[in-house]
Amino acid sequence: MNRRSQAISLLQATEDSPALSGLMSRVRDSQLRLKAIQPLIPPAMFSGLQAGPVEHGSWCLIVRGNAVAAKLRQMTPMLQAHLRSKGWETTAIRIKISSAGS
Repeated sequence: MNRRSQAISLLQATEDSPALSGLMSRVRDSQLRLKAIQPLIPPAMFSGLQAGPVEHGSWCLIVRGNAVAAKLRQMTPMLQAHLRSKGWETTAIRIKISSAGS
């Protein structure tokens, strides 16, 4: 058995693998959505947000704390409308509270 022992970059590995390429594409999509809503969210609140997965038009936002989660739930219709205006079909925004670092 002849194996190549040449190291490849993570970027090359993701581009060469359909599964990893799809995963990276979904991560990029989620990050771009988060960046798109940034102007609508107060800076102190935005610092507590993380982009989560997108599944069948439903996007998850991961937040630190109940207060941020409650405010985002109130803002959800506006955020969905903004994302749709930017070309993302967003049927729902789910808010999940992070248990890490609480």
